[in-house]
Amino acid sequence: MAQFRAKKLDLSCFLNVIRDHTKRKVFEQYETQRQALRYIIRNTTLSQRARAQAQLQLSQMHAYTRSTQINNRCIEGGKSRGVIRHFRMARMHLMAFGGVEAFNPDN
Repeated sequence: MAQFRAKKLDLSCFLNVIRDHTKRKVFEQYETQRQALRYIIRNTTLSQRARAQAQLQLSQMHAYTRSTQINNRCIEGGKSRGVIRHFRMARMHLMAFGGVEAFNPDN
């Protein structure tokens, strides 16, 4: 009977892709709010209390709202290393598609 059982779908290799997609959506959602808080913090004409409250709010925001949390990932395999931004693909996937000749970094 085991041969008729449905096999589990292995998504372990794509968990990082899903997490990165979530980070991008959350960052986009909170970007303007983070910029406003950073402006308040840097504005020396405002009161010290207002600046401290803004700093506290900014520090309590989720880590996914930071731009440094976002990685460039390959759209084919989800790799985070060796990704060429122009194609959003890793080097090995780009070579497999034969796209290396099309990419000329001198242009």
